[in-house]
Amino acid sequence: MSITITIDGKPCVCESGEYLLDVARRNNVFIPTLCGSHLSLRGRGCCRVCVVEVIEHGRLKTVASCIYPIERACEVLTTSERIVQHRAMILAFLKRLAPDSTLIASMAKAYKAPEIARLMPRADGGSCILCGLCVEACEALGTGAIAAMSRGIEKEIDTAYGKAAPACIGCKSCASVCPTDSITFDEGEKTLHIWNQDFDLACCDVCGEALGTIASLEHAAKTAGEELLYQCPEHRRKRTADALAKTYGR
Repeated sequence: MSITITIDGKPCVCESGEYLLDVARRNNVFIPTLCGSHLSLRGRGCCRVCVVEVIEHGRLKTVASCIYPIERACEVLTTSERIVQHRAMILAFLKRLAPDSTLIASMAKAYKAPEIARLMPRADGGSCILCGLCVEACEALGTGAIAAMSRGIEKEIDTAYGKAAPACIGCKSCASVCPTDSITFDEGEKTLHIWNQDFDLACCDVCGEALGTIASLEHAAKTAGEELLYQCPEHRRKRTADALAKTYGR
């Protein structure tokens, strides 16, 4: 069912159940976000940077737009004075949680986030905001090599006991979805080091293009039920075309 809402005075048509952040993006309305920054994964509502005001039947409420489903006509305000102040306070907290993040520092400056003396920065520094996107990406691949460890101020994302995880395939999916680039890795010509272990890298048998870790290629082939080939996409396509030409005599 189609619903028409207004976002900062702009009429926007959406479907019932669509998330507000997605509707805003489709209509070129900018709403800042961290945990909802990767388009392949749904926002988790944990960073709260994407908060907006929603007015329905004269009632106003503050929601995280990445997890708020549209169910009826409403008015949305993304830059009201209250929201700007709210967002500034959220970024002040995030800056203390992830003191080494240049992105959060930049956002905090842009939104004039206050310096709150009573908020102690995390002792070990870092730029992780514990959004969990990396864990979700890892689970989506069926590996589950990393998870949230400990609780409270000791909570962190890591492998079990901080040791090499047999389930890790070195695919770097976790690093690719991290909004603050907090997951580090060291990649050389032949090996990749990530999450406390080293992985051998594979190259295309034809052109030598880097393909990723051998473990990640084996996992992908097994999951897809296909033959393991050390070939780049271009030479895979050529191999398929040559096979079809041979089969059909072209």
